[in-house]
Amino acid sequence: PRVRFAPSPTGFLHIGGARTALFNWLYARRYGGAFILRIEDTDQKRSTEASLQAILDALNWLKIDWDEGPQKGGPYGPYFQTQRLERYAEVAEQLIAEGKAFRCYCTPEELEPLRKQAEKEKRAFKYPGTCRELKAPPPGKTRSVVRFKLQSTEGTIRFKDRVLGEIAKPMSDMDDWVMLRGDGIPLYSYGCVLDDHDMAITLVARGQEHVNSTFPQLLLYQALGWEPPEFAHLPLILAPNGEKLSKRKHADADVMNHKHAGILPEALLNYVVRLGWSHGNDEVIPVEKMIEWFDFDAVGATSGKWDHEKLLWLNQQYLMSMPVETITDRWLPYLEEKSPGAPARPRAQIEGVVRLLRPRSRTLVEMAETARYFFSDGVTIDEKAFAKVLTPEARPLLSAAREQLAQATWSTQALDAVVKQVAESAGVGMGKVAQPIRVAVTGGTTSPGIGETLELIGRDESLRRIDAALAKMPA
Repeated sequence: PRVRFAPSPTGFLHIGGARTALFNWLYARRYGGAFILRIEDTDQKRSTEASLQAILDALNWLKIDWDEGPQKGGPYGPYFQTQRLERYAEVAEQLIAEGKAFRCYCTPEELEPLRKQAEKEKRAFKYPGTCRELKAPPPGKTRSVVRFKLQSTEGTIRFKDRVLGEIAKPMSDMDDWVMLRGDGIPLYSYGCVLDDHDMAITLVARGQEHVNSTFPQLLLYQALGWEPPEFAHLPLILAPNGEKLSKRKHADADVMNHKHAGILPEALLNYVVRLGWSHGNDEVIPVEKMIEWFDFDAVGATSGKWDHEKLLWLNQQYLMSMPVETITDRWLPYLEEKSPGAPARPRAQIEGVVRLLRPRSRTLVEMAETARYFFSDGVTIDEKAFAKVLTPEARPLLSAAREQLAQATWSTQALDAVVKQVAESAGVGMGKVAQPIRVAVTGGTTSPGIGETLELIGRDESLRRIDAALAKMPA
């Protein structure tokens, strides 16, 4: 198979676009085909180099690599629509010569009253055929668009969709649609047919919002005598409130927002692939298994709702299952942001912190925020934690622990043993000793095991923090 993803570079990569790219990529990888990246950059007012780079960066972050397209080239290029304008003009002239298209000189202003009338009567606007049989431009008019010339309004046009099944539309609903604008820019239904044919695309997978555009495209394939590809129209992705996930309204729509939030690309791919496709009851699906199992026949027709909590759950599964070395490498930029200079600490200490915190963290950002006390010089103690835990009654316990900790081997096991010994000597539970130490060295009441925490903070820094707390505690 040869499949494609054809975004417009008018903004960031939408999560729905990422899923379309992913489904196409998985299909190509499973069946040994080619995944083509094509850029539909004909919206010249909104298309920007920055948006193109944002799309490429997002695909690269997700590790969705393309076989042909920008930065790669390929035998079916060019892969930008603005570099293919001669081709669109050439085929338009061919269709005009064959009586399958015509030049239309009607201005938008002339057609607007007809559009408003159709809207008033609650019916679809249909071009009235004003210029269908013209042999020459009307007096005083030179600018024209090219319209497809409908050959018949009888019968039905239909196709079998890999996701939605059989879909049909009466020919009487069709009209002479615009193929090519006056400035030579193709409209979507025209440009993508030529591109898909010229690039030997065998299956077109795209969002369900494109179903209606498939019918005029099929008529164009027919007029050109070309075999159309298969089609698979994918379900929508909805926001939690049921409306379409929107670039304007929902931060989750932007792929790179998830990177900034500390989501792993593997987790995001796993979450996105399950929005519309499933494999039994499997929830955590590594990309290797996605490739082995994916097919469009298993894609559902029902729209999926975005569930941020489910994404966070999945992200934690990946934080726990991936090698510590990998998570540490991914974590370093987030650590630097929250604790400048911390990545320069010994690698063993950083990996130790990752081991300790990843069961308690849902994102790399959460982990970096929690980890601050491991790398700071001193610590600010939370006022409520101080008042609740560092009481006069706790002072002798913390002081005794400090003395013994200073003499102990600095390992988790030995440090835990000190806490246990102090508690037994005082006839109290271990929590009565561990909690004051915890508040003194971390600034709060929650942390991993006290021995593990102390070991990673280090002897000198831990003792300094305990001394600082003792100096502030009431007698």
